[in-house]
Amino acid sequence: MYLCLLTLALLHGAAGFVNRNFTGRVSEGDHCVCEVLLPDSSFPAKRVGALEDETQHLINRVEDEMQKIQEQNIRLDYCIEKLMNLTKRVERLEKMRPDELTEINFEALKKEIKEMEKTIMQLRGKVGGNNAHVESLYDEVKNISKTVGQLESLDKNNVLKAHRDMESLRKRLVDCQQDMKMKPQSTVPLGSCQHRGLSSISKPNLLQLNWKGVGFKAGAWGKDSAWNTTKKSMYWVGALNPDGRILESIRVYSSLNDIQLYKNSFDLPLSVLIKNKWNHTLAAQGAGVIVYNNNLYYNCYNSRDLCRVSLSTGVYQRKPLPNAAFNNQYSYAGVSFQDIDFASDEKGLWVIYTTTEAKGVMMVGKVNVATMTVDKAWMTTRMKPEVTNTFMMCGVLYATRSVSTMTEEIFYMFDTKTGKGEQISFMMEKMTEKVQSLSYNSNDRKLYMFNDGYLVHYDMMIKP
Repeated sequence: MYLCLLTLALLHGAAGFVNRNFTGRVSEGDHCVCEVLLPDSSFPAKRVGALEDETQHLINRVEDEMQKIQEQNIRLDYCIEKLMNLTKRVERLEKMRPDELTEINFEALKKEIKEMEKTIMQLRGKVGGNNAHVESLYDEVKNISKTVGQLESLDKNNVLKAHRDMESLRKRLVDCQQDMKMKPQSTVPLGSCQHRGLSSISKPNLLQLNWKGVGFKAGAWGKDSAWNTTKKSMYWVGALNPDGRILESIRVYSSLNDIQLYKNSFDLPLSVLIKNKWNHTLAAQGAGVIVYNNNLYYNCYNSRDLCRVSLSTGVYQRKPLPNAAFNNQYSYAGVSFQDIDFASDEKGLWVIYTTTEAKGVMMVGKVNVATMTVDKAWMTTRMKPEVTNTFMMCGVLYATRSVSTMTEEIFYMFDTKTGKGEQISFMMEKMTEKVQSLSYNSNDRKLYMFNDGYLVHYDMMIKP
């Protein structure tokens, strides 16, 4: 008998390559022959496949639950917009770098699952008639937790998909919590100012790119902002020329579905073609425009005039704003030609501007829509070029500034009732860096942002 030395790779162990001695024999060709019976250590591919199927099933169930909650508590247009925003977040998750996914800490993963279990338990008493479904989701999360624990001892790299799916599920549960927090806002009726001001702001809801494309980064959009307007379903979009100065027309849509599909629209021209040359006398200058009571209000090109044009009749009117700075003397930080910016809220129409005497200090003027004049003006304590944009809500001016490429901060407020301003801090996520315009609408309590060509809106939460 002979002693054969055989090197075996233990596929499922941590020892690497090891040596083992086995008894053998010499064959007719003077070769050493050893017979070794190896244990079955094949990786449980079927169980991994089953885990992926269970995970996908769980994701589908969560999406079904989110749909049911939204159908009970949110209008159809919000549901559609929420779905589009959710799709964008999922796409971002799929684009995570591989090195972010390969180094998984199983203890952290199990801790994350525990937090998700806790979140679902907290939602049990808040979802109304869907308690049974939430508890079913809880059971499924428990089952996946058990399976992940079993796979940990076999092959860590094969639970990468499970980790991505659990992260997606966690984000959906966070969104669900946010939806539940938004429900009590109905205690303060729309149009009412019987509250203590802004309390928080939602994540950005992306509608789509403006119809002219990515090259038109400056502009404004929204709905008719006059309180209790008869045009509540109408949307409008104004994309400035690539120079960021001239607005030659706006496009009007009759419904949310129309603006999403780019159909059933009409264009309201502001510039006219005379003898093969464009005349911008009645065109808008800058993105400080707004639609109020079926009229477009804006700063007329190359002037300090307040201008108005009816969306129904096309009739123009204009009136100078005395001593107002214009032609990019004191625009907002990062954007051009917004020396004069219109805003609207529950109390009416406003204009944010500065004068040559104020030398850049931001002013808030209450506009008399009958005479197109400023009845009263308040001087704030902030320089206009210090802020990126502003909006009004219940007679209070809110100003923003850029914190980073993806974050904006509402950092200052000025109450026209008291004539006093103060520092505040509410963070807003952005889709891209530049904020070209902000417009608050009291009919749905939303904030509409034109963000480097993208149409984005936010839900505003208030203190009851």
